[in-house]
Amino acid sequence: MARINFGGVEETVVTREEFTLAKAQEVLKNETIAVIGYGVQGPGQGLNLRDNGFNVIVGQRPGKTYDKAVADGWVPGETLFGIEEACEKGTIIMCLLSDAAVMSVWPKIKPYLTPGKALYFSHGFAITWSDRTGCVPPADVDVIMVAPKGSGTTVRSLFLEGRGINASFAVYQDVTGKAQERTLALGIGIGSGYLFETTFQREAVSDLTGERGSLMGAIQGLLQAQYEVLRENGHTPSEAFNETVEELTQSLMPLFANKGMDWMYANCSTTAQRGALDWYPRFHDAIKPVVKDLYESVKSGKEAQISIDSNSKPDYREGLEKELKVLHDSEMWRTAETVRQLRPENNK
Repeated sequence: MARINFGGVEETVVTREEFTLAKAQEVLKNETIAVIGYGVQGPGQGLNLRDNGFNVIVGQRPGKTYDKAVADGWVPGETLFGIEEACEKGTIIMCLLSDAAVMSVWPKIKPYLTPGKALYFSHGFAITWSDRTGCVPPADVDVIMVAPKGSGTTVRSLFLEGRGINASFAVYQDVTGKAQERTLALGIGIGSGYLFETTFQREAVSDLTGERGSLMGAIQGLLQAQYEVLRENGHTPSEAFNETVEELTQSLMPLFANKGMDWMYANCSTTAQRGALDWYPRFHDAIKPVVKDLYESVKSGKEAQISIDSNSKPDYREGLEKELKVLHDSEMWRTAETVRQLRPENNK
């Protein structure tokens, strides 16, 4: 592991050059990795591990998701089992269920957490708020985490491109003396670009803050507000969408993703530079109090409880579909469908 300077702060980072795939394969050569849950993260991590030559099985309940696992090449009775049987066979149990599902399935998993096994998560939620989730692991198993900084779909697509998504890693409980080695081997095995060290608590709090903030909640709120103001002042849907979303995602995001916001500013018009430099402090000052409130709501466990309570309702799925339909049916995202169809790559 190396100490890397990030803006003046040193952090522990592991790269694929120093912890090679060959080393990861050696560390896990006698392990059976049981991927429990084949929804969001399960396919990406499971398939990447399988393609990288690890001994992987999947545990999934019957249904559409089970059928998807079969379609992906997992063989019933050989590499695809029910949840309990997979947990029994696995020496490393990768708990990749949704936060709500972890709570409901936990009673099936826990009996198979026998001494020396490893319990793996890709999110710190269940352990950080164990007083609310009821997920308290036995004291004689390793409890570890690799948390990719992106969706399971991205974990898979970047792997197939020969790249890899960055991920954090943490060890919550080390009883075998090899918990960290197991963690890093799994991180390399799923194809991480690089791994940075965290804790279960820090990962859970930062993850929930990010999802509600700049990654999803805040960005939708900002885009919607700007789009609405433009439309209210006579701009057409196409113009409002292009100036709000299309230019951001298709032109500017690749620039600051590759070289930073400062570089992107330096390569825009002087008019854009002046306006951005004048207005970003006002947005910062307006938004920071909201982010502070959000962070405290997450850190206190309030957001976790809201999630638990919501997901526990028998009609939650129906209510969720209604909320997502409102978003789907909004003018801005219906305009997006037309704009995407008009992109040059779709009109060859």
